[in-house]
Amino acid sequence: MTTAVADVAPAAELPARPARPPISWRTAWPFLAIHALPLLAIVTGVHLRDVILLVVLYWTRLLCITAGYHRYFAHRTYRLNRFWQFLLAFGGTTAVQRGPLWWAAHHRRHHQHSDDPDDIHSPRDGFWWSHIGWVLSGAYGETDYDRIRDFASFPELRFLNRFDWIGPWALGTACWLWGGWSALIVGFFGSTILLSHGTFTVNSLAHRIGRRRYETSDTSRNSWIVALIAGGEGWHNNHHHYQSAARQGFRWWELDITFYVLVMLSWIGIVHDLRPVPKRRLPAGAVAVPATQARTATTWAPAATSDELTWRVWRCCTLSDGQSVPQPDTRLTSPSPPQTAAPARRNPRGRC
Repeated sequence: MTTAVADVAPAAELPARPARPPISWRTAWPFLAIHALPLLAIVTGVHLRDVILLVVLYWTRLLCITAGYHRYFAHRTYRLNRFWQFLLAFGGTTAVQRGPLWWAAHHRRHHQHSDDPDDIHSPRDGFWWSHIGWVLSGAYGETDYDRIRDFASFPELRFLNRFDWIGPWALGTACWLWGGWSALIVGFFGSTILLSHGTFTVNSLAHRIGRRRYETSDTSRNSWIVALIAGGEGWHNNHHHYQSAARQGFRWWELDITFYVLVMLSWIGIVHDLRPVPKRRLPAGAVAVPATQARTATTWAPAATSDELTWRVWRCCTLSDGQSVPQPDTRLTSPSPPQTAAPARRNPRGRC
């Protein structure tokens, strides 16, 4: 059974957090300008088809982020062949949240340094910073290929990551050709804005509101609100407790739309080897802990080298809790583990 943890560690025990960069207006103005475009609906009008398009684009692109960028590229909780891998990556780029390698590399960094000074979007730097400030700063635009070497070996993914504007422009043009200006303004830009903030809530709200079932060394929480907005990503404390599972709603009543879609895709042979949550990671006596836990200086391990980190991510996604390793899909060349020497030991906590 988990026990309650202290609300906040004494300030003296926490190392000073680095000063975060200010907003870069040169890189931020396009994103901010997009927020004003839906006002043009006053001129174009709003039709039922535009609203339907908005809903469809929100949920399809959300699933490309949650099932694709997050649960596949960042955590490798299931397998795809190379065709579906590319299609999911392309769909993710249409969400205007950069390329798949950039997204997954930053997310792996988040889990390695969750809520410590090297976490680039920790709510301990403020709600605004964790939600959108880190994006508007323009300081984190480079892709750390060392963190994502398992997928960076695919030239088509590197292409999508470099030319991540192709997807949004193609989708926006298709919306305009199909439904005119109102479809572009309401359907495409409207859903893009909602989608951006919907996924950003996982970084901000999911560390601020909700309950904590498991003791983790960060401020992650389980939130019904975020789960509804972000397709099941709101069970964030579950996810930080055990990252290697395709399912984030650990209990039957924890709605996880992304996982349900993955299960249905596995029925028709698109998705393979969905990684479950081991029963040993679901203690029957788990209790909600309505508190936050701040890391102290003694709990922060030094940053791993690139090779060590890649190996940790690989083992976190394949060997946690001694489960069997999904074999690469040799038909279409799935990623292979990095060629880095490391001791073959179990990872009992299911985290990198």
